[in-house]
Amino acid sequence: MYRVKGDEHVDDAELRQAIADVRSGDIENFELIMKHYQKSIFHYCYHMLGNYSEAEDIAQEVFLKAFRKLEKYNEEIPFGAWIYKIAYHQCIDAIRKRKLVKYLPFFYRDEKENKPVDQQIEAHYFDEFVHKAMMKLSVEERNLLILRCVEDKNYQEISFILNQNSTSLRKKYERTAEKFRKYYAQVKGVGAVDAEQQSRLEKTFS
Repeated sequence: MYRVKGDEHVDDAELRQAIADVRSGDIENFELIMKHYQKSIFHYCYHMLGNYSEAEDIAQEVFLKAFRKLEKYNEEIPFGAWIYKIAYHQCIDAIRKRKLVKYLPFFYRDEKENKPVDQQIEAHYFDEFVHKAMMKLSVEERNLLILRCVEDKNYQEISFILNQNSTSLRKKYERTAEKFRKYYAQVKGVGAVDAEQQSRLEKTFS
């Protein structure tokens, strides 16, 4: 059974060496790659799928596919973006098969201020209003917000993962974040977010 452990930090040089070693036939070094990414890949799958056991299974499939495709990896592309693209397609396939989309909430701060996203989301996973607001967004919108806000991917990485223009993605993010704020206000039972409500909303996501 796939067991999720904390990511073990591997510096860029070690990661490149491990990739080269595996491609040369030293397959045991793939464990180093897996340990570096397994927690973050699992969390991404979990946010996408909303189910712990399914996320475990899909994360395992991601690493199996990455291992099989490692020969084709283009070293000009960041390895993290490459493996997240595999994870993205595996999750989308799983969603299509079950025909039921569930995403866990994401939490954001004002994109215009270029602040990092709060990663301490575990305590807020089951916020009813955030979840309902997320469910009003499309699959594409949810995935963009998860990659940008939960996974903290930059627009160049997201561009590679989703095969879309980074400038266009930035605009889509701004529109989608605004839609999320509107939907959040709606499910909270108000027509618009006034100054006081906006303040409370920002505190929720800080």
